[in-house]
Amino acid sequence: MTVYIALLHSIILGAGRRVVMADLRATADRIGFRSPRTLVATGNLVFESDHGSAAEVENALEQAFAEDFGKPVDIIARTTEDWLALDAGNPFRAASDAEAQNIVVRVMRAPLADDIPSTLQRRSSGGEQIRLVNGDLWIHFPGKPSESKLLSALTTKRLGPGTFRNWNTVRGLTDMIKA
Repeated sequence: MTVYIALLHSIILGAGRRVVMADLRATADRIGFRSPRTLVATGNLVFESDHGSAAEVENALEQAFAEDFGKPVDIIARTTEDWLALDAGNPFRAASDAEAQNIVVRVMRAPLADDIPSTLQRRSSGGEQIRLVNGDLWIHFPGKPSESKLLSALTTKRLGPGTFRNWNTVRGLTDMIKA
């Protein structure tokens, strides 16, 4: 049995409609994932499964999500081991807890190319710092991430399937899997 972390790219189903976390847990339970639990209401799911790989988990969850919610969504899955490596790889760990909301990681389905940070750094402004760690993209925004001009370059169309989580969420999920 392996513990997985699954991250939904989006919980928005349409105008005024969002995925309810109890419904997401029910979907995971319906397809045989054990002990599904969520962290905050932003599409973070932790569960146990005996599927063979993260890719199989992603496929099963994406198919079940489309069936249950009527809309496809990219879902990125990581094993506990992979998640702990992501957590440990934060290059901005020295930043204060107050800055945790301004440190984000784009957790990728497939590792990004090594040249991505330099390409993105040319588009950044205001002291944004960009690092690639094990194929995932870490960014430290000195101001609010939602106000960055860099966001238009961080799309699925440009980078491939992935989803953002802030440092508080990464640590919260780490705490869940260590408990």
